[in-house]
Amino acid sequence: MSKLISTSEVNTSHVTTPEITGVEQTSVIIEQAASPKAIVIFAHGAGADKSHEFMAKVSERLVAHKISVLRFNFPYMDKRLADGKRRPPDRMPKLLPCFLNIINQLSEYFTDFNATELAETPLFIGGKSMGSRVAATITSETLAGELKEDIQLNREIAGTFCLGYPFYPIGKPEKTRLAPLTERHKDNSILIVQGSRDKLGDEQAIESYHLPAQCQITFLEDGDHDLKPRVKSGFTHAEHIQTAANAISEYIDSVISS
Repeated sequence: MSKLISTSEVNTSHVTTPEITGVEQTSVIIEQAASPKAIVIFAHGAGADKSHEFMAKVSERLVAHKISVLRFNFPYMDKRLADGKRRPPDRMPKLLPCFLNIINQLSEYFTDFNATELAETPLFIGGKSMGSRVAATITSETLAGELKEDIQLNREIAGTFCLGYPFYPIGKPEKTRLAPLTERHKDNSILIVQGSRDKLGDEQAIESYHLPAQCQITFLEDGDHDLKPRVKSGFTHAEHIQTAANAISEYIDSVISS
């Protein structure tokens, strides 16, 4: 198991993305662990921003595993926070370029690294719900191919993780979103941490999909879409968040050592 570090060793900063023609600026939080074993870009879900308690607690636990974390808002979320008007999430053609540009601007955020150190630190991407679907699409083999031709990634992505992957919209299990998970070669792994009673993909439904071996799934007993269990389960939300962070850290270790 990885050695945990104190949160007092964490260097946190709040910035905005650099100005790039044709790309909307958005807000970013960077939490740098001392001597990190990896960097994670962690995208929010549709309804809660990068500073939501869930995002903050997961990030805190990842940093404790010596993983530096970058959280960011998609453009619609920054607009919602600025004027208080409720907006629907941006659609995938807008979400994907935003995430890809965050990846390409990594050196702008992790300024404590020199170019060699940054290039040698493995990069993982992931997210909560919608954010995880965007991350999975980026690392899938075909879905983002056209966009990748327009926005070339300037560094390799070592792996992908999903917290509460939205396998289907609530109440519409027939409308599955499996392609970002299945369209990947055997060495292109992805970790999914899912509540067993998630209304956007419960354990029974997911087991019926017979996903390929490169899709590693950890079910959290009685967890909902936010990984939150009911009191009667005997588990707490904090325990499930810690288990999720542990699973991500162990996944990163396994990819790095392979």
